[in-house]
Amino acid sequence: MKVLVLYDYPPAPGGLATQGDLLYKGLLELDVDVHAAHLESSQEKEWYYRWFKPDVVVGVGYWGHTPQLVLHPQHHGIQAVPWLVADGYIANYQDTLNALPLILVTSNWVKEMYMRDGIHGDKIHVLPVGCDTDAFIPFSKVDQKILAIREALGVSPEQLMILTIGGDAASKGAQEVMQALASLDGNITDWKYVCKVWPQPRTSTQNSEDRRMAEALGIEKNVIYTTNTISRNFIPYLIGACDIYAAPSRLEGFGMPQVEAGACGKPVIGIKAMGMLDTLVDGETAFLAGVAQKIVVNQVILGPESGYEENHKINFEEPRTVDYRASVPDIAKFLNVLMHDAPLRDKMGMAGRKRVVAQFDYRIVAKKFVQIINDVLGIQ
Repeated sequence: MKVLVLYDYPPAPGGLATQGDLLYKGLLELDVDVHAAHLESSQEKEWYYRWFKPDVVVGVGYWGHTPQLVLHPQHHGIQAVPWLVADGYIANYQDTLNALPLILVTSNWVKEMYMRDGIHGDKIHVLPVGCDTDAFIPFSKVDQKILAIREALGVSPEQLMILTIGGDAASKGAQEVMQALASLDGNITDWKYVCKVWPQPRTSTQNSEDRRMAEALGIEKNVIYTTNTISRNFIPYLIGACDIYAAPSRLEGFGMPQVEAGACGKPVIGIKAMGMLDTLVDGETAFLAGVAQKIVVNQVILGPESGYEENHKINFEEPRTVDYRASVPDIAKFLNVLMHDAPLRDKMGMAGRKRVVAQFDYRIVAKKFVQIINDVLGIQ
């Protein structure tokens, strides 16, 4: 089997790049003949098509990347297998995707979204995102690298550290977490809430809004926003420095940081919806807050990035859910329990570690990929 993997290569720290790179790494360790290329690099992709002649090109992205992940290899006579996440609504390329023999998605919820929007379910197979369980491991609380991170953040060894990681924090449920923490004021021990977000123009407005919310709630002295650029090598230690990983995300097709937190032996607070229904076990590895609100829309406006002309309007016959909000009282209840019960934190964290190693280790995901390609496409 010869495989070309398309993603943001060489990998940046983002989720899609990590998703592709761990599959690439896993296939290499299985001795699969595999190479990687950037999904946008037409010249490099064509170079591989000509001399490597891959049996299959698997590309990581969402439906809007169909031109790069599917149409480009098809134009050169190569079998394309997209590995897709959801983005609220699949607005285009249904005919192209339905003509494929195989589509990979990251969770059963993503499969449901693609089926809802017109993609044939019999073509869709779930392949979870891998986790590097050799890097994401439980760390000692007195590990110098862990202590150094907490010191740099201004979190003392005695304080409880709650962590959320995302491109922006609000999309990961940070506003709901802040509201929950504010409601517990005076009923919990000393704590800090750290939001690690990425320094990018599109999120600066959101970050400012989140900070204003913290001030309005009166917890701004306990909320730390960090916007430094970091590498994937740093993230296991950042997660290892926290006591609770809280990310009841508003839109989550898989939940890679939640899985990585489990691998690090940390209890997770999530939402009882979307990809987290696949990755987390309520009451065992995580506490899942109920859905308080579904954000629905009657229309969307799309453009060239989605294969349409500028300002193309799509009206829905039935409103579509594009976002979720977790129950703040549920989050507050779960935070209160975990912040007062260190043995429970350890117990849930170890259960999370066991589950991630058994189901989401990147080598297991790579083996599952090979099996699916073999079963569906007959490629050895």
